Amino acid sequence: MRRANILIPVAAVVLATILSSVFIVDEREKALVLQFGQIKSIKEDPGLAFKIPLIQEVVRYDDRILSLDTQEIEVTPSDDRRLVVDAFARYRIADLQQFRQAVGVGGVRAAEDRLESILNAQVREVLGADQVTSGTILSSGRAALMNRIRDQARIFAAPLGLEVVDVRLKQTNLPDQNLEATFARMRAEREREAADQVARGEEAAQRVRAQADRTVVELVSDATRAAEITRGEADARRNNIFAQAFGQDQEFFEFYRSLTAYQRALQGNNSTMILSPDSEFFDYLKSDTLTE
Repeated sequence: MRRANILIPVAAVVLATILSSVFIVDEREKALVLQFGQIKSIKEDPGLAFKIPLIQEVVRYDDRILSLDTQEIEVTPSDDRRLVVDAFARYRIADLQQFRQAVGVGGVRAAEDRLESILNAQVREVLGADQVTSGTILSSGRAALMNRIRDQARIFAAPLGLEVVDVRLKQTNLPDQNLEATFARMRAEREREAADQVARGEEAAQRVRAQADRTVVELVSDATRAAEITRGEADARRNNIFAQAFGQDQEFFEFYRSLTAYQRALQGNNSTMILSPDSEFFDYLKSDTLTE
């Protein structure tokens, strides 16, 4: 009975010792086994692992891709238009031993503080470089700039045991004090462009109207000329027909011409003519016959 009372506590201590020497590494994490602050082993594969109880401890780190949002900073591109930008990065712990040696007990928070400093420095360097204007940053050309920031940040983050997977600029805005001046300049530029477009439109309209007027004059001139030609030809044919018809009877021709002269001279109800009695104008009115 006394022996059983001794064995039970011993068994409990042994079981507790065994359990404290076993730990599980999740597939989403990596683990370091430390002994008095020194790295003894690295556990990167998921499953069971062992350590020395009471002497060694386990420190776990996330093995997934992590996100970091940076604070807003001001940058000045080559055209001296200040911009307020903020970025975010995707990163992962690539070298666990190097990471532990670089940040110590500060862990991920200390690493992110240093990584944010690296990102801000690279954002200022890349966006403030020569030939990089605010127009480039605000256009589709920013993709190439973000790749440059990522590549340079990756170099400076490597000593921390970090791998920078991607860097993106979330927002690119103007400082509040510059917004109104920028909007006024943009309005002035758009108004100038609109005025230029209106002037070009008016010029084009004047050209079209001038061409149309010229076309109208040319068409009317051509039509008038054609009409005059047709009228002249018709008059010539008419006169030819009259000449042929009246040439067959000279006396009838003279009679017809006299009647036409009477019709034109004696118009209205109060026509008055003063002629000498022997005038030839009324020869056919004084004669009883057309011919003697």
